[in-house]
Amino acid sequence: MTDEPDTSWVPDACTLPTTDRPLRLAEFDRLFRDAVHAVDRRSARHLRLRLGSAAEPATRDLITRESACCSFFAFALTRPDGDALTLDIRVPPAHVDVLDALTERAAPAPRP
Repeated sequence: MTDEPDTSWVPDACTLPTTDRPLRLAEFDRLFRDAVHAVDRRSARHLRLRLGSAAEPATRDLITRESACCSFFAFALTRPDGDALTLDIRVPPAHVDVLDALTERAAPAPRP
């Protein structure tokens, strides 16, 4: 059994080397765990995350690097109400399954 995350849903359009994919996924998981306050699937092609303001530098760095290898993502990081951040993630129709996987990963774990 391996501790590496399943990256089989990552599309062929991703140019990140296969060996680096688990590390990138771990970065997203860390962001989701530490900074996401709310997950809102606005449509099949649009995910909105509410993040704590302290996550801005790490989020900007991560989405810049992700945009370089997965050009199908459209990221928009804004601060609509002064404190919290909003990260909008959009994909074209061909990559809805990737957004599905990210949405599932971003959703908070159920609490006992």
